[in-house]
Amino acid sequence: MVTATLTPVWEIDPGSGKPLVVHVNATATGGGVSELLRGLLRHQPAGWAVIGGNADFYAVTKYLHNLLHGQADPARLADPAMVRTYRATLAPQGEWFARRLSAGDVVVLHDPQTLGLAPAVKAAGARVVWHCHIGAEIAPERGPGAVWRAFAPELAAVDAVVTTMPGFAPPGARELFVVPPAVDPAATKNRELTADEVAAVLAGIGLTTGLTTGRASAGVTVRQDAPLPAGARVVLQVSRWDPLKDMPGVVRCVVGLPKDVHVVLAGTEPAEIPDDPEGLAVLAEVDAVLGGLPDEDRARVHLVNISLTDPERNALVVNALQRRADVVLQKSLQEGFGLTVTEAMIKGRPVVAADVGGLRLQVTDGHNGLLVDPADLAGVRAAITRLLDDPVLCRELGDRARAGALERYTMRRFAADYLKVIHRTP
Repeated sequence: MVTATLTPVWEIDPGSGKPLVVHVNATATGGGVSELLRGLLRHQPAGWAVIGGNADFYAVTKYLHNLLHGQADPARLADPAMVRTYRATLAPQGEWFARRLSAGDVVVLHDPQTLGLAPAVKAAGARVVWHCHIGAEIAPERGPGAVWRAFAPELAAVDAVVTTMPGFAPPGARELFVVPPAVDPAATKNRELTADEVAAVLAGIGLTTGLTTGRASAGVTVRQDAPLPAGARVVLQVSRWDPLKDMPGVVRCVVGLPKDVHVVLAGTEPAEIPDDPEGLAVLAEVDAVLGGLPDEDRARVHLVNISLTDPERNALVVNALQRRADVVLQKSLQEGFGLTVTEAMIKGRPVVAADVGGLRLQVTDGHNGLLVDPADLAGVRAAITRLLDDPVLCRELGDRARAGALERYTMRRFAADYLKVIHRTP
């Protein structure tokens, strides 16, 4: 039996006498949504709560995530037990939440994990916004349509929908807001670092020193056959260990790249992300691919697992890795937006990104980065090599990337967009 209740992260004050604005998502740390909320709530007052769930619930929500990207069998959703598990988990949490709401409050539910709260929130007299950060511009029959049909009662309780791209939204939304995500240039993950600071952080986690596979330091575990050489050129992908990020495919990229080029894959420790149950399996697949590489290629691949136990340390490590990279790669099979690309662009790094979803929104091929077919491994390698061999092009693309990201994807813009959502939601 599920007994989890919503857990307040940012203060929720139902006694203030003013209408509440409360965000609800699936995790307090790890992933783009939690980072967005932390940045947003530094710019405008609101509450924040996180749902609870068990392994069965998160297996369902991960399936829904894959369905919205067209990467799962829609027929499975016909099993009533699946939707029943989802609703049974959220029902008591919706009741708990509804008792703390009043007419005129605004509740923003983030992603499929929280959509099931919409009827209870609506019944309490609050206004409901559903912010779906994920999706793919694909035909409904490939997956999204099954979600919209199965959760029609929940969607009927939603007053407004927020998405990154119009094609991600369910049909018939009462009001639709298109709001791309954003980053905070002054945050620990993005602030300027000197070359000495970058070197110290990477040495501190063992990436560039004589430490080998399995050594953990300051909440970071580095797995490598040999340390990253000082003069190596570096290709980096930062992602969750999620099948859609194609981390095994990133490992395969190392074969055929120049011998001085090393590939670094960095992700959050998968055991610490309950709403992403496929992470350990993806990491095992990465290990299997590594095991099949020739020794000289395997020695050029470095895995970095970053714990969520110290978010500031986590952010600093990602910052240093991105600044050390010569090329930042995002080889996603589908991508709702791709904040790690935005972070790299803010730092002026040249980017090779898959020509999918929200990555296309950020990157214009040949202008501020290169777009590739993620299924074309030779094409991905060719784009990486093109950048590595052309420092002038790297600098031009990086400069344009930074200028565009600072203009379009900062937290101030995101906060301003959210004010419009809150004030215009019917």
